[in-house]
Amino acid sequence: MLALSRKKDESLIIDNNIEVTILDIRGDQVKIGINAPKEIPIYRKEVYLQIQEANKQAMEAGAAEALKNL
Repeated sequence: MLALSRKKDESLIIDNNIEVTILDIRGDQVKIGINAPKEIPIYRKEVYLQIQEANKQAMEAGAAEALKNL
């Protein structure tokens, strides 16, 4: 993991086309803005993990159904 220090209104660039900007800092919360191409999905980690789990369950259910049909 790369750890960087940034102040309010400072940015970092990822892969030449994603810009992450620190918008606000209040106590232990940091508000960030992400400017990226529309085709790049951006999720909060907890939402991403829920999507992955739902996809895994759907695949398992689909595989079980396919086995029943054999």
